[in-house]
Amino acid sequence: MKPKAIISACLVGIPCRYDGKHAELNCRSYLTERFDLIAVCPECLGGLGIPRMPAEIRGERVETETGQDVTDRFRSGAEQTVEIAKRNGARIAILKNKSPSCGVTRIYDGNFCGSLKKGVGVTTRLLQSEGILCVGEDQLASEADVRALFDRAAQGKS
Repeated sequence: MKPKAIISACLVGIPCRYDGKHAELNCRSYLTERFDLIAVCPECLGGLGIPRMPAEIRGERVETETGQDVTDRFRSGAEQTVEIAKRNGARIAILKNKSPSCGVTRIYDGNFCGSLKKGVGVTTRLLQSEGILCVGEDQLASEADVRALFDRAAQGKS
């Protein structure tokens, strides 16, 4: 039986990003050979539409480019994502870096100017607090990277 992994829905080709596009991974076939993937979009789960205004984390809040506070929707989507992971026994999450929901190592700096800073998204923070290993899609550039992630999952390391 393959280990289960949460994956950002945009990474499997579902057009659910803020701009209505997807960001399908080149290594998707490697992933599906080794993991049962459970596609989720925390922003959609939180009730945000497609397309939607870009949002960035500013301090403790998530705001759209026009200043609308969407923090509660992001938190709701994060909570639902964690519940899906728990219900399915997923101990790994493969997430879209730079996203205010799913950023794993980097997020936009909150000024809507395209600058990045070190940080994690709302969903990533909650998943990590539950002991779920979060990996950004940019950490899976090759089949060897996917194999290493699978080996970690098989050994139960998060």
